Amino acid sequence: MASRKESTAGSTSVMASTSGTLDSPVKQIQIEGLVVLKIIKHYQEEGQGSEVVQGVLLGLVVEDRLEITNCFPFPQHTEDDADFDEVQYQMEMMRSLRHVNIDHLHVGWYQSTFYGSFVSRALLDSQFSYQHAIEESVVLIYDPIKTAQGSLSLKAYRLTPKLMEICKEKDFTPEALKKASIGFEHMFEEVPIIIKNSHLINALMWDLEDKSTVADKHELLNLSSSNHLEKSLQLLMDRVDDMSQDIVKYNTYSRNLSKQQQQKHQYTQRRQQENAQRQSRGEPPLPEEDITKMFKPPQPPPRMDTLLIAGQINNYCQNVKEFTSQNLGKLFMAEALQEHN
Repeated sequence: MASRKESTAGSTSVMASTSGTLDSPVKQIQIEGLVVLKIIKHYQEEGQGSEVVQGVLLGLVVEDRLEITNCFPFPQHTEDDADFDEVQYQMEMMRSLRHVNIDHLHVGWYQSTFYGSFVSRALLDSQFSYQHAIEESVVLIYDPIKTAQGSLSLKAYRLTPKLMEICKEKDFTPEALKKASIGFEHMFEEVPIIIKNSHLINALMWDLEDKSTVADKHELLNLSSSNHLEKSLQLLMDRVDDMSQDIVKYNTYSRNLSKQQQQKHQYTQRRQQENAQRQSRGEPPLPEEDITKMFKPPQPPPRMDTLLIAGQINNYCQNVKEFTSQNLGKLFMAEALQEHN
């Protein structure tokens, strides 16, 4: 699956802040081809359809480069396995690797995705925990659907420094996010990946390419469209519906807040008029009252989920754009060939 040369698997982010990588301690990720094969094998053995598989990444940090040299999967367990301790399992695995002199330093985790559906609160919380404990931690997102179409889809993400500060304070109100200037494009930053193979593996891949048949090489020129576009559009519509519901909730909150502000203003004016009348009659003014207790402000809806939905919508749009551009390119090429003939 990996390239026979050291190839860049991703250099620009679909939802990342390009300026955020300047403050990141990791500027590049070098991953062994064997690790990529282990991730792919893990999904093929335990992943079924939308089932997500996860695992731990091991390696070391060299200056501003994160080298991922090994990994191991999280075992699938059901609710019946109440005695299973994931932390204890990780510690035992890393201890066993250390005994056989294999890199055992924890540098992140990986997760598979279903049609690019990975931007979620669970991923945000998990990556925050990893990155808060180990600053150089990354999360690798493996897309088996794209990989099955002929191109390896493996991307590395980190939380931006702005989002890390927001998560530390745990203040996801609209005012806090607005003050921090956090948008869905400033939540994650993508780190370029380089897949490295040994010279023996490079020689083997050259040999396998020479032995491949002509039909396999021309398979990507097939003009038929798979159900990838249809499924992506369905998922996109579902997330747009979720976004519209969140917008309705926020608009309701804004209306209630505005209505309460008007009631508070009317109450203050009425009290002032009553005090003026009492003063003209020589009576003492009414006692002061705490308006904030009388008019409790409505609870603002959390905006972090809305940002995550917006980031996922952006990711779906990028996937649809990539897929349609490839199909359109093949159609234009086929049209040119027909006109030439």
